[in-house]
Amino acid sequence: MPLIIVVAGIALLLLLTIKIKLNTFVSLIIVSIAVAIASGMDLSKVVTSVESGLGGTLGHIGLIFGFGVMLGRLLADAGGAQRIALTMLNYFGKNKLDWAVVCSAFIVGIALFFEVGLILLVPILFAIAREAKISPMFMCVPMLSGLLVAHGFLPPHPGPTVIAREYGADVGLVLIYGIIVGIPTFILCGPVLNKFCQRIIPDAFKKEGNIASLGATRRFSESEMPGFGIYPFFNIRRHR
Repeated sequence: MPLIIVVAGIALLLLLTIKIKLNTFVSLIIVSIAVAIASGMDLSKVVTSVESGLGGTLGHIGLIFGFGVMLGRLLADAGGAQRIALTMLNYFGKNKLDWAVVCSAFIVGIALFFEVGLILLVPILFAIAREAKISPMFMCVPMLSGLLVAHGFLPPHPGPTVIAREYGADVGLVLIYGIIVGIPTFILCGPVLNKFCQRIIPDAFKKEGNIASLGATRRFSESEMPGFGIYPFFNIRRHR
């Protein structure tokens, strides 16, 4: 019975956020209260339980969110993401840009939250697509794959971190196993899926988009960008 209640709660959450398009935070509160009541919890304790659960979770991952956002800004100002993308482009070549992008997105995603990595990489991808004279769509699927796999599998991202804490798992081992499982996952969901989509919907990969709405994208010179070798270990470089 508890499992059925949890599944029903997840279904309700998806209905509220996807179909009804209710605010995600409000949807979570509504579903939390509904699941508590359905589980037979005393009404007088429902609000207290929601407050303690939410507060406990935020208390453990709040610093991760805060420092993650700051790290994203520092990385953008230092040109680290551009260094990664261009290094991968030069290594893989034009014919294997999807591999370059998925690897770049995965490496960027290790240190940055999905939203930050997305905002950081999209303008760079559009600029590369324009220079390579290919559809941006060719690189979008691999980029999303790399970012999402890192976001869903690897600490210090909120989901894996919370799950590791709840089960008392070693965060270091979770990171190692996440990388082992994540690499074949982003390959299948990135370049492999990309090739499949090109066969199913080829027209989507022939359209050319207009990137004027994204605004100006800063292009760092070689001397301004940090070295590629130090990025996976030291994500912050003093910006002059």
